[in-house]
Amino acid sequence: MDRYAGSLEEVADGTRQQERHYQLLSALQSLVKELPSSFQQRLSYTTLSDLALALLDGTVFEIVQGLLEIQHLTEKSLYNQRLRLQNEHRVLRQALRQKHQEAQQACRPHNLPVLQVAQQRELEAVEHRIHEEQRAMDRKIVLELDRKVADQQSTLEKAGVAGFYVTTNPQELMLQMNLLELIRKLQQRGCQAGKASLGLGGRWPLPAAQYDQEGSPVPP
Repeated sequence: MDRYAGSLEEVADGTRQQERHYQLLSALQSLVKELPSSFQQRLSYTTLSDLALALLDGTVFEIVQGLLEIQHLTEKSLYNQRLRLQNEHRVLRQALRQKHQEAQQACRPHNLPVLQVAQQRELEAVEHRIHEEQRAMDRKIVLELDRKVADQQSTLEKAGVAGFYVTTNPQELMLQMNLLELIRKLQQRGCQAGKASLGLGGRWPLPAAQYDQEGSPVPP
């Protein structure tokens, strides 16, 4: 009798899983229509079905949430590092200007041209140093974001999420970002199995730093 009851429960569980898979697949197919046509063509029925299977128990929603939290902390840390470097450079420039002004005020008129030439060389050397330090910081930011993207790709691939693997191909990255956007929208619609809303948000980083027109990083 117990064996019979257990078999019925297994059948019921299988039916619920099938129904949930169908609901997720239908929701994904509806959401895909909101994407550009070029990406719609790449998201086949099989890909969406596999993605729906990966989302069945809600674990992937939690994984994505954790990855986004790590991403936001990383972006904030990198932004603060570059901001500190900019502040250091501003202080350095101010100190150099003050030093030059004081030297010129104390200089005898006939020695002023020689002093100005020397100060110009010093200024150029400092500006070169600042430029190189900024470039080094920007390279560090890009490399760190690249590593973070690769970590996210690897984690989602291991979790069995369709479409995810480690790549730097811009088109594949954009496709993966669209897949993450589908997952986020599913979560917002309350499609997460038996779990409260996690409030996924934020943009998945591309392997490149984002800066404003003045070269400063855009705050996360």
